[in-house]
Amino acid sequence: MQQNNMTNQTTAATSEEDFIMKPYIDWCFKELMRNPNTRRGFIAELLKLSPDQIGNTTILENELSKRSEEEKKGVLDVHVLLENGTQLDIEMQVVYMHYWDDRSLFYLCKMFSSQLHKGEDYDQLQKCVHVGVLNFTYYKNDDICYRKARIYDEETGSLYSDKLEIQVLELPKIPKEYHHPDGIIAWMKFFRGGKKEDLKEMSKGNSYLEEAYEDLMEMSQDEEKRRAYEARERAIRDQLSLQRQAERTFQQLTDAQEKLEEAARKIVEAERKVVEAEQKAAVAEQKAAVAEQKAVEAEQKAAVAEQKTAVAEQKTAVAERKTVEAEQKTIEAEQKTIEAEQRSEKTQGKLSEAQRLLETVRAQKDAAHEQGRKDAVMELYQEGVLNLEQAASACGMSPDDFQKQFV
Repeated sequence: MQQNNMTNQTTAATSEEDFIMKPYIDWCFKELMRNPNTRRGFIAELLKLSPDQIGNTTILENELSKRSEEEKKGVLDVHVLLENGTQLDIEMQVVYMHYWDDRSLFYLCKMFSSQLHKGEDYDQLQKCVHVGVLNFTYYKNDDICYRKARIYDEETGSLYSDKLEIQVLELPKIPKEYHHPDGIIAWMKFFRGGKKEDLKEMSKGNSYLEEAYEDLMEMSQDEEKRRAYEARERAIRDQLSLQRQAERTFQQLTDAQEKLEEAARKIVEAERKVVEAEQKAAVAEQKAAVAEQKAVEAEQKAAVAEQKTAVAEQKTAVAERKTVEAEQKTIEAEQKTIEAEQRSEKTQGKLSEAQRLLETVRAQKDAAHEQGRKDAVMELYQEGVLNLEQAASACGMSPDDFQKQFV
């Protein structure tokens, strides 16, 4: 039992010795910024100047720092004035905040405009820089851990004014492999926190970081400051818990809303399908009515066609009857024609016979006439009335053939 107590005491002592505050807890960050050298070293890296050029810095307490109590649960800022008039509003943001970009722009403009008082000229305005050190990822579409935003001329691409500037440091995006003791990344790694020996190692070679580390060690050993730190850490933890609960609730509401919207879409889709079905049914009914009307018209046309067919059949029967009668008459006419032809053939035979007899008589008559003419010509030749050529020509003979008639 005594040995267990000694072990617990040893463990507790070891834990106490290893304890070191996390610089990203905004209360701790603001305490670190109270050291002028720490401010100078950090601001020199932000503005890309040597620490000697920074000169003295002053923490301002004005209306800009008097934020609402609700906002102060997640934000503690350090408002710093440089010797040359430049102002910086440095915020360590632990809890995720929506619209951080718009918010930082708003406070930058507020810081810039608060420089002038009534009656002062615009040439009194000095450069203002808003610096957001975020212990969460805000820009989720890239791996850039440190960015600057200024106002540029869209047409020429040149810087419109160097008096307004926003810087954003996203601690979760710090590259794992980075060992250089200088530069803004070294400060970001320090603010990200870690084990005592790791913080000591990363601060080596940078006097400003070394001093910040020493301050951090002293603060961690100071009981009063540790109580304030732990109270702030609990408040942030509660804030993160509430935020996560709110996010879960919001996600549940979002899921429920999506389900409602999906149900609404399904209802709308179902109603649309019902309307389409009703429209299709109406169209189908119209088509059915048209089809019925066409069927009636078709039946009427069929009846008319049947009537016309019956009439045509009657006409066909009459025509066939007339055709039969005509054929009978044609047969009778053909018979009569045959009889007439037969009679005509008999008559023709008689006519042919009579013609032959007539031709015979004519031939005999012509022969007798020709012979009588020849006899007359020969008699005239013999009497010397006609000479040989005349007599032969009159008989249609040559003179030699004509003389042969007298041999």
